[in-house]
Amino acid sequence: MSERTEGSSPDIGAEIEGDVTDMTSILGDTYRGELDRETTWRGRLDQTTSWAVTVMAAILTWAFSSPDNPHYIVLVGVLAVGLFLLIESRRYRDYDVYRSRVRLIQENLLAEALDPSGSAERPNWRTELGEDYRTPTMKITLGEAVANRLRRIYFALLVVLLLAWLFRITAFAASESPLEAASVGALSGAVVLAVVGAFYVAVVAVTLWPRERKAKGEFREDEKAGEWKDDGAD
Repeated sequence: MSERTEGSSPDIGAEIEGDVTDMTSILGDTYRGELDRETTWRGRLDQTTSWAVTVMAAILTWAFSSPDNPHYIVLVGVLAVGLFLLIESRRYRDYDVYRSRVRLIQENLLAEALDPSGSAERPNWRTELGEDYRTPTMKITLGEAVANRLRRIYFALLVVLLLAWLFRITAFAASESPLEAASVGALSGAVVLAVVGAFYVAVVAVTLWPRERKAKGEFREDEKAGEWKDDGAD
């Protein structure tokens, strides 16, 4: 009995492929499972962003609560937000794996089922999905993930922190020149400004540097909002 089971196991996939009912059931369960995993990782991304905003708000509140509080606490906030950026970028790579699978099924199975007149985006999508289940791999690099999260939210957070820090060492410290106010311990203000400037130049470069997008997208930016609706629809 065990020998027949072992001998028949390589043919299970072929048997299922020939049965439309079994294949439909498996693909439906697969889609629901991948959609649930995508939603879970989407929630983890939102949690990281929420923590970054909360920590940033707490640091800024304390930094401006008294002129005696050191200005470099805002720079600590920059480092904290940068750490959250790296954490969220790593999570985004995992999220993109499941989003890619969901989009693969949506584009090539659901879209074709709803509109058979179209053509599949990827004719070999079942083979690609099978290979991805056999050998799961990340679809994007960490660099692309960091750039994506910067464009989405973190660049704005870092700019707010920069403006807050500049205000803290200028208008909030009127009795000192900006160079004097920017000093941190033995580090002169010029050195601190140079380090902060180099960091933000790197952030801008990563954010704006043109690169071929590998992440699986969902929305088409070349489509106008509402184009798919009839003009007379309510």
